[in-house]
Amino acid sequence: MLKKTFISLLVLLLLLFVGLRMLSISPLALGDALDISTSMGAKIACSGKYVSGLSEQQIKADLAAYSQANNLLDISYQNNSVSTDFWGLSQAKATFRQGLGCTLVYAESELDLDSLTVPSVSESSALWPAGESINSIQPMAQKLLDQILLEDNQQGLDTRALVVVKNGNIVAESYAAGFTQSTPLLGWSMGKSLTSILFGNLVLNNKISVADDHLFSQWNDQARQAITLESLLHMSSGLAFDENYMPGTDATRMLFLEPSASRIPLSQPVEHPVGAHFSYSSGSSNILMRLAANTLGGPQALIDYFYQQIAQPLGLANTIFEVDPGGVFVGSSYILASARDWARMGLLMVKDGQINQQTVLSPEWVAAAQQANVSDNDPRYGYQFWLNSGSDTLRWPELPTDTYAMLGSKKQRVMMIPSHNTVIVRLGWSGSYPDDKNFSRVLAALAN
Repeated sequence: MLKKTFISLLVLLLLLFVGLRMLSISPLALGDALDISTSMGAKIACSGKYVSGLSEQQIKADLAAYSQANNLLDISYQNNSVSTDFWGLSQAKATFRQGLGCTLVYAESELDLDSLTVPSVSESSALWPAGESINSIQPMAQKLLDQILLEDNQQGLDTRALVVVKNGNIVAESYAAGFTQSTPLLGWSMGKSLTSILFGNLVLNNKISVADDHLFSQWNDQARQAITLESLLHMSSGLAFDENYMPGTDATRMLFLEPSASRIPLSQPVEHPVGAHFSYSSGSSNILMRLAANTLGGPQALIDYFYQQIAQPLGLANTIFEVDPGGVFVGSSYILASARDWARMGLLMVKDGQINQQTVLSPEWVAAAQQANVSDNDPRYGYQFWLNSGSDTLRWPELPTDTYAMLGSKKQRVMMIPSHNTVIVRLGWSGSYPDDKNFSRVLAALAN
């Protein structure tokens, strides 16, 4: 028996070695690969089970979509926690807390998360967007959306939710089996745009300015002192950050191996002059969230502010903004929200910062958020939003020039089209998605 186990382990290690070579990953990164597999498995499984309510079978499939090696994980669910084990070579654990979602457990931690309190946002029976009642469905738009959902999933695109908002009303929504209008779904990098919305509100309330520099005391060199809030929002701070999602990179270590989501990006050196070069960096978004916590007075103050100024005015009753072990929101990646709540965020932007008779953002901020940056390589990125225009090449040629979007891994989308007063939400789990084709069909149907 021992001999068989030893041989099986050798075969496993050989397969991992070959797989790493095929992905151009050094076998020296094997330890990181195993640790990331268990940590990512624990984190996604915990949020999937206890926040989204997914089945264990669905969670396994979702993890395998990132790497078939995740099929080898032993996943155990118990007492609002998830533990993972990769053949005894690596283990990880994530714990669910009401209101905070799931957080990886580390021996080193900055804060007792159980000490944090999270305000609640109750579902209302008022008409959407103030509540969850809908009386504005357009039959032709609904028929088309149902057809797109069917086609998507016949093609293996695993679309889980589609919502269309026109003139401030939901005119069509469609959900795959097992998902509803209340299911919080992981937006991944769409959370960056919610981070931007938070900063727009901080600016509105004179807590901070986009021109501010000297942002952190540990940035005591001249190059990093020159970094401005606006350059972080534009992803043009000049800070080095490896966004490749491979074992051992800045991005994977930040999300899955570090008890503070901002520690690695904050320690990076400067590679480019401030504002000169666009470099997509999840690290920048987590620096921003650390800045918000520092500005407001710590994790509890940040949580209170987010709920008072953003979640409650928007009516985000089915949204969870998850924190790192230090209690700071992981602004780059860890927001789970229902399709209707993601649509509320998009509607806020289309309505120039107004929603439910409340001003959450100034019209000036909303306009600035969708303006091209001034980098030398890709201006088509605003304040944590992806832009269609800004250079000679449109990002989505079949969509209106003024289209801009929240985008996330596995093709999460909130598309905002101000010229059509329209928001389109797509949530799913796929490696590609025909944005131009499907969303232009929706716009054409709404025009008829």
